[in-house]
Amino acid sequence: MTRTRAHVEMRPYVDEDEAGVLSLLEASLGSGPGGGRTHDFFAWKHLDNPFGRSFMLVAFKDGRLAGLRAFMRWTFTAGGRGVRAVRAVDTATHPDYRGMGIFSQLTTAALEELSEEAEFVFNTPNSKSKPGYLKLGWRVAGELPISVKVRRPIRFVRSFRGMRDTVTHAGSGPVVNAPRLSEMAVSDAELEALLGARGEADDRLTTAHSAASLRWRYSESPDLDYRAVGGADGLVIFRVRARGALWETTVAEVLVGDAGAARGLLKSAARSADVDHMTCLLPSGSTALKGARRTGFVRSPIGMTLTARPLQEGSSNPLDMRSWALSLGDVEVF
Repeated sequence: MTRTRAHVEMRPYVDEDEAGVLSLLEASLGSGPGGGRTHDFFAWKHLDNPFGRSFMLVAFKDGRLAGLRAFMRWTFTAGGRGVRAVRAVDTATHPDYRGMGIFSQLTTAALEELSEEAEFVFNTPNSKSKPGYLKLGWRVAGELPISVKVRRPIRFVRSFRGMRDTVTHAGSGPVVNAPRLSEMAVSDAELEALLGARGEADDRLTTAHSAASLRWRYSESPDLDYRAVGGADGLVIFRVRARGALWETTVAEVLVGDAGAARGLLKSAARSADVDHMTCLLPSGSTALKGARRTGFVRSPIGMTLTARPLQEGSSNPLDMRSWALSLGDVEVF
């Protein structure tokens, strides 16, 4: 597949493009989560994903790499049915070629290809990128209800205004007294049992995690330092990150069978690092959310905007917030 529109050539990404793509990402988006755009992180994110290798298109103008459009493959379950989707992630246009419509050309071409395999595309764009997506047919499904537990109220209130779309380095981070998932004596069978014990999914869209995909997502990233508390009877997976001038414990997953276990494990996660606040996203009606409420989490006035664009007719409606049962790890930008 090769297309030329307005003197821009587009084709699928091939492995030989990696060095140029990493340079393009650096020039367009800046440093990555670990401080640089590295082969290891790119391979983990786009090539080693258990849900499938990312679908990526590259654009060239005058022989130079001018743009990248990437969609991570993602699989959900809903009412026992597998639902294939894609997540809109890395979008990069070289500064020398902005304003030429490369983003829209790459996106349109990619969706034409993906419409045969995926039911919908989804993402959580920030305020700067959302208008571009809406022009290309995305629609706002709603606001994801982020919950927050404030641990340092004065610092939190003073810094609140600048938190919405800005993540900056806040100095040396707190010590995290919790192991990585790979260091815990939890077997794959035990992880599978915990995934089956969550109980909140019913007929809603829930990431079709397995032990392998959990380990990929939270153990194998070379730059995202996830930690965990608990064990075979329940797990809370989290990472500590800078959020503006604050330090945040981002709770990515709560894998428990009852609210009491969730409450105890969230308290353990809170004790693991001296941060300013904690955040989580847990499905409405879930035992995990009930436990979080008992631990002091309240709904934040600032949520995350979930957008989607259906690509096929399906039994699940991604534009209806009642169709979703997500964790923060499902939508966290990385």
